[in-house]
Amino acid sequence: MGMNETPSGERVHIAFFGRRNAGKSSLVNAVTGQELAIVSDIRGTTTDPVYKSMELLPLGPVVIIDTPGIDDEGELGLKRVGKTRQVLNKADLAVLVVDAVEGISSWEEEMIRLFEKKEIPYLVAYNKMDLLTGKSEQESAVKHTAYVSARTREGIQQLKEQMARLTSQETDEKRLAADLVKPLDTVILVVPIDKAAPKGRLILPQQQVIRDLLDIGAMPFVCRESELSETFAKLKEDPALVITDSQVFPLVDRLTPPQVRLTSFSILFARYKGDLKQAAEGAKALEMIQDGDPILISEGCTHHRQCGDIGTEKLPDWIRQYTGKAPEFHFASGTEFPEDVSGYKLIVHCGGCMLNAREMKSRLRSAADQEIPMTNYGILIAYMKGILKRSMGALEPVR
Repeated sequence: MGMNETPSGERVHIAFFGRRNAGKSSLVNAVTGQELAIVSDIRGTTTDPVYKSMELLPLGPVVIIDTPGIDDEGELGLKRVGKTRQVLNKADLAVLVVDAVEGISSWEEEMIRLFEKKEIPYLVAYNKMDLLTGKSEQESAVKHTAYVSARTREGIQQLKEQMARLTSQETDEKRLAADLVKPLDTVILVVPIDKAAPKGRLILPQQQVIRDLLDIGAMPFVCRESELSETFAKLKEDPALVITDSQVFPLVDRLTPPQVRLTSFSILFARYKGDLKQAAEGAKALEMIQDGDPILISEGCTHHRQCGDIGTEKLPDWIRQYTGKAPEFHFASGTEFPEDVSGYKLIVHCGGCMLNAREMKSRLRSAADQEIPMTNYGILIAYMKGILKRSMGALEPVR
């Protein structure tokens, strides 16, 4: 990934929902100006959610999601509807496409209830307004509505402007690390050579933190754990902050002077996209783990598992060593996060750099609703190694 490219997890996710043949795919194509989705008069042409990352003016970097019809039928249709509902967990903005001639039905009313329950900003786009011959635009109780025609392109620009206004209201000014230091501060980033990363590249969390620090004029110094002592020796004064990969957290803790603030990339992402308090509380569940207790270890991305993988090998080993127990480990990656997590005693999640904040928080909320403790790679490792207080203390923003 180039340093000037916006990762998927940092893009606004805009999902289009609606009944079959309401014109969702046609409207997606009209909004994006591309033949992004297959269009057909045959009901149910879209069979799986379609994702497309792009730049869309006046919104900026987005992920557009076209979904199957919410009224799909049959056993396969119900599975498609299930996939559509999963999209709700990652949608920063929902566009509900309604056939303007037919109007809103119970299907759309149910979707609106789901949007409001999940607190997703939404607007209702009445499509096919060019067919409203002899009919006037209906009064709607929905706050944000638009009348458009995907066929004639009427109202499309106004729709995009409405979408931009709604997404701008959701913009969060959270920073990954830049609020923890001042311009010209030095920051050491400890970056082991990750076997899972493509040769010659840094993994995404490291890239994003570097860019965040450069944006405010801080000065990141990047080294491996094997060169950390030499890096300290070459600096004329202590760095303002040390950020390490979680895999070498204990070693970096020993090598970093006690007066220097220390945290990890994973903990920064727990603060940035999740709920830091929930994750810190979740780590304490280790004290209650017994033999055979199921623990879910979940990653937001999918990658080829390497020997020594942190999620499938190192974390389970550290948990066994810390607890002295033999729990049963389960693994999930990408979009596989289960809706029902009630059977687990603990969930350990990665930093979620590949997920947008809404999806990460949806997973945390699901665990909390089912009263299952959930924590984060870096926080759990810091807890087990006795350095959680130090690593959390480094997160006080510079005023």
